[in-house]
Amino acid sequence: MLRVVAVLAALAIGATAVWAQNAAGITARKDAMKAFGGAAKGPGGMAKGDAPFELPKVQASLKTIQDTAAKAKGLFGDDTKAGETDALPAAFEKRPDLFARFDKIGAAAKAAAGAIKDEASFKTEWPKVVSNCGGCHKDYRKPPAKK
Repeated sequence: MLRVVAVLAALAIGATAVWAQNAAGITARKDAMKAFGGAAKGPGGMAKGDAPFELPKVQASLKTIQDTAAKAKGLFGDDTKAGETDALPAAFEKRPDLFARFDKIGAAAKAAAGAIKDEASFKTEWPKVVSNCGGCHKDYRKPPAKK
């Protein structure tokens, strides 16, 4: 009987550890996706004319996009398929395509960082970066819940 209890306790501890790892991975992915959104927000307002152009903020946003794109590829492990996640199963089934999209937005952000020197070049280059966002949302993310 004591052995059975010990085995059950070990299984419970193992399951708890796996669940915690799963939750931590999902949280890290959510944080990365929020970083993408946060990085796009300020320059997005500038592009719409809702905020004045500020080169240092644009460059910081582009750096965040580059860094997040590189990191994001490590956040779609099999242990993060289930749980409280907005990632669709396709994100895991078509990882090469998803990762290529991360590479593409990272490269676009890097190119824009080198090309943007003023407001005119920002208005030309910024759309090239954010044009990479919608496809991932459409193909790999659950639609937001309607309020």
